[in-house]
Amino acid sequence: MDVNGTRWTGRISAAVATTALAALAGLGGVPAAAEPALPAPLAGLPLPPELDPAFYAPPLATYERLAPGDAIASRPVTVANLGLIPVNVDAWQLSYRSTDTRGEPVAAVTTVLKPRGPGSDKMVSFQMAEDSTARYCAPSYALQQGSIPALATGSAVIPAEFLAVQAALAQGWTVSVPDHQGPNSAYAAGPLGGRLALDGVRAAERFAPLDLPGDRTRVGLWGYSGGAIATGHAAELQPSYAPELDVVGVVEGGVPADLSALLNNANNAAPAGLVLGAVLGLGREYPDFQQFLDERMNPLGRALTTVKSPLCVAYHAALIPFANNKGLLDVPGDPLDEPVVRSVIDRTRMGSALPAAPLFVYQSNPDWIVPVGQVNTLVDTYCQDPAARVQYTRDHFSEHLTLEVTAAPTALLWMRDRLDGVPAESGCRTTDVGSMALDRSAWPAFTDTVGEVVAGLFGAPLGVAPVGSPVGTGG
Repeated sequence: MDVNGTRWTGRISAAVATTALAALAGLGGVPAAAEPALPAPLAGLPLPPELDPAFYAPPLATYERLAPGDAIASRPVTVANLGLIPVNVDAWQLSYRSTDTRGEPVAAVTTVLKPRGPGSDKMVSFQMAEDSTARYCAPSYALQQGSIPALATGSAVIPAEFLAVQAALAQGWTVSVPDHQGPNSAYAAGPLGGRLALDGVRAAERFAPLDLPGDRTRVGLWGYSGGAIATGHAAELQPSYAPELDVVGVVEGGVPADLSALLNNANNAAPAGLVLGAVLGLGREYPDFQQFLDERMNPLGRALTTVKSPLCVAYHAALIPFANNKGLLDVPGDPLDEPVVRSVIDRTRMGSALPAAPLFVYQSNPDWIVPVGQVNTLVDTYCQDPAARVQYTRDHFSEHLTLEVTAAPTALLWMRDRLDGVPAESGCRTTDVGSMALDRSAWPAFTDTVGEVVAGLFGAPLGVAPVGSPVGTGG
């Protein structure tokens, strides 16, 4: 930004003008044409979503008549590591119509990335652990070259998980990275995130520049921790919400399957600040729960809500660890026993439907943020159905943060087999290991992929010669 603010003011004026044009396009209730090409809002310096309403918050009239997954707008973007080092792939942002948990149309955004190699019929929807309550924390902004650095915004997880996205691109797969928390940053609202992720896949399959074979695209869903919230719900919703999608595999780790377990675990403990952010996020999607918070929050709770509402994940985690979150509510007894709280927990709990696709679930046994017990319960629930296909690995040496890194090679290989058409094992299998980092079958592919990603840091195109597929790496 210039010192005198002229350039910034001009850019905001351009965004406002674009908003006005979008509003005029919506007059008369006629939806805008699908996939109009919109320029990036700033030349070399993208606007945060809060200052880019033309793309992120289009008028309802422009999309309410569209089908879920239909594009509202699209524009090319440059993605970069840490917002600085550009990645040599093709990338676009897609704005598309989705559906919230009340069945109402909602505008959503995903970033789609195409490797430089030949066209592919394989795509991964990678749900990042945004875990934030402000839109500038969303992947679509944080992944762009010229965005405010993650060290400043607190979006610390996105640059790290972007390396896993680049590993997927190195395989030759197209990748969709949805802003799965939606337009209100509804952190932890899994059923919303699942719908937005599935409609992001639909939008990508219909986006001509990606050159995908439509509904014949082989799709994988992948997410860890906060990303696993959206991934798990997407897997459960897919047979009923998006049955035409060919989802062939689901990878989820550090799975927050039952938010009541996280709330109890975090109270007066280290994850208190992070989990309080999830409480605020749930209010963004469930009005009855938000009304409960408005009525029952004590003055300290209201003050913390005001402070925490515009924060990204790192600052959520750093602010008020070890707090008594339950003590922020003026209720008799345990707040989790209140009917509206029980209702939200029930609506966001995984396990209500068996995913049609096979699952690879992995979890740290001593996880200090996401307790292992509720993941055990989820797997047991799925496996009561004879049609279940679940490979569950419990890691006893890692904790929540380190497991995502140590498990990544094994998760990548499992997903590669599914996308390559290698059948998953039938039934359920639970494996206890010391550390998933000791999975020797993953080492060769991991070494090749790391080499490809490192080369990408120096400008090499990703996915020109996809990393070779192994033969049957299991389950």
